[in-house]
Amino acid sequence: PFAAMMLGDMGADVVRVDRAQGVAHIPAQGSSKDLLARSRRSVGVDLKHERGPEVVLRLCENADALIEGFRPGVAERLGIGPSECMERNPRLVYGRMTGWGQTGPMSHMAGHDINYIGLSGVLGSIGTEGRPPDVPLNYVGDFGGGGMLLAFGVLAALLDAQKTGLGQVVDASMVDGSALLTTIVHGFRSLGYWKDERGANILDGGAHFYGPYETADGKYLAVGAIEPQFYRELLSRLKPKEDALAPQMDREHWEPNKEVFASLFKTKTQAEWVEIFGDSDSCVTPVLALHEAPDHPHNVARRNFVEVDGVLQPAPAPRFSKTPPEISAPPALPGQHTNECLADWGFTEAEIEDLASVGAIK
Repeated sequence: PFAAMMLGDMGADVVRVDRAQGVAHIPAQGSSKDLLARSRRSVGVDLKHERGPEVVLRLCENADALIEGFRPGVAERLGIGPSECMERNPRLVYGRMTGWGQTGPMSHMAGHDINYIGLSGVLGSIGTEGRPPDVPLNYVGDFGGGGMLLAFGVLAALLDAQKTGLGQVVDASMVDGSALLTTIVHGFRSLGYWKDERGANILDGGAHFYGPYETADGKYLAVGAIEPQFYRELLSRLKPKEDALAPQMDREHWEPNKEVFASLFKTKTQAEWVEIFGDSDSCVTPVLALHEAPDHPHNVARRNFVEVDGVLQPAPAPRFSKTPPEISAPPALPGQHTNECLADWGFTEAEIEDLASVGAIK
């Protein structure tokens, strides 16, 4: 869903094929709050009906790309695999999103984000040594290493199809993508600069100058003063006692340095520290709750959050100078746009009525 949302946000005409069994028998009113379904329309198709796959194949004839997220082999069994779809449209880019990938000994297994980032090494590197790894929600596998990787792959394949006239299959896996996100850490390890223990490194909370600190009111600040000049600016405003800290890059004293920082940050509220650090290069910012982020002045100025049909949500990204993205509300119900979508994509009124009468679409 995330890859389709991103493409729809950027202006693609995206049609979501929902299960006909999930289509309600009442008229759709308003819109859904399933924000991952925004910026696209929904058609209801019964892919197990003998005429259901033909609807998808007809859509492929006029499509630039198709994205599917079944387990390996399911699309082929349904009759909408790459060979069938690309036979109808050789330029078609066929994007496949799975956790484990289309091949490999685990490709047939069920799983979720936590399983995929566990296998790629991401999960094991987040948290504090001696405690279980910290779960980074499902941002790394599902979205960063999954949907965003697929969207990138589809766009790259579309560029190739423009040049060659031929599409191809894009095999995006959350294990592959989340592993790719660890490239910098593997570089640090090869240089001997990264320890495998959690919470012992410069970017994982091990360093006193890179991590969250609690304030007097129970809130937090994010500190990321890595470069020497930024660290000096941090100290000039934090004002530790003279000789209270060991040198910045003395790993043996990172923990004692953390204790000094923690005691200082606890002396003032988050708002007071925000005022002290101001717009300096100290690399200190407030840690905001999800409900607080939309109201921060920087997010307001950038319009990083927008309201669509009364629902506040993140705005599309990145920004474009010539073609600014616009988003639309998600469908209120699966199959809300079946008739209008199929008509727009070349089906005649008689064909639509016939398919509906036999239950291939709803």
